[in-house]
Amino acid sequence: MMNTVRESRRDRETAFYLFTQQRLPACKPVLTPAWVITIFLFTGLIFIPVGLVTLRASSGVVEIVERYDAKCVPEPFRIDKVSYIQDDSIPKNCSVSMKVHRYMKAPIYIYYQLDNYYQNHRRYVKSRSDQQLLQGRKYHSTSPCQPVEFNNNQSIVPCGLIAWSLFNDTFTFIRERTKLKVNRKNIAWKSDRDHKFGKNVYPFNFQNGTLIGGGKLNPKIPLSDQEDLIVWMRTSALPSFRKLYGRIEEDLDADDVVVVQLMNNYNIYSFSGKKKLVLSTTSWLGGKNDFLGHACVFVGSSSLMLAIVFTLLHLKSRR
Repeated sequence: MMNTVRESRRDRETAFYLFTQQRLPACKPVLTPAWVITIFLFTGLIFIPVGLVTLRASSGVVEIVERYDAKCVPEPFRIDKVSYIQDDSIPKNCSVSMKVHRYMKAPIYIYYQLDNYYQNHRRYVKSRSDQQLLQGRKYHSTSPCQPVEFNNNQSIVPCGLIAWSLFNDTFTFIRERTKLKVNRKNIAWKSDRDHKFGKNVYPFNFQNGTLIGGGKLNPKIPLSDQEDLIVWMRTSALPSFRKLYGRIEEDLDADDVVVVQLMNNYNIYSFSGKKKLVLSTTSWLGGKNDFLGHACVFVGSSSLMLAIVFTLLHLKSRR
């Protein structure tokens, strides 16, 4: 009988029993007015300086954005842009100017921006074969790549809608009649180049069908070195996105005019999309983005206002 009582007491002292009975030791702070005011005040004093520093870093980034999809369509075809972009007999060359308003220190990053382009569509995202990108034609289970899986009863490498729709506009940059050198190496993530795309996998039977999607690939260059493809295959979560095209390794001075000679090949007119070219410098926080700074300042200011309100209420109705 005594042993049974002892075992019952021992069971009641176990952590599980104490947890289920909500009898575990716990810290139960009492949020007095002084504590609440101090917490809001501390939050405001931290977030406002962080927000201001972030905004200052973002304001130091120089960015030039130029939309070119509309202006690069010849006047006679502006009523029917789809027929223009689908007609290979019509020249697609175009020239736009980008004026530099502030000094831009190298490296200057070149991005192309697409709007109203839903790379996050479920069927589009799934239309790829990661194992085929690593192993090439040795991997045969490529059913997720449908409807771009085979052509003339031969497998397509790389298969899938994402690769098939590869962006293929090209850009040449000229300043004062001198061509600017664009570095197009190391624009993709190193982890993607080393671990997701095979070093001995070469494009095969790609864009050889009757319906051509986007850009073509050099069949003599392995996929691990096709950095345009690697950048494009990392799909975006939002319908408006930028992808890195290259880097200009020269400084640009204020009032410089950069003439961009481009080939307007990529069809975004079928779904009312937009194409933009972006030149941007970077800061220690990355590219230009004011949202983080404004968010921190908003949170900090709100906390300070609440601290002031609670202080006044506490002084007015002190117990």
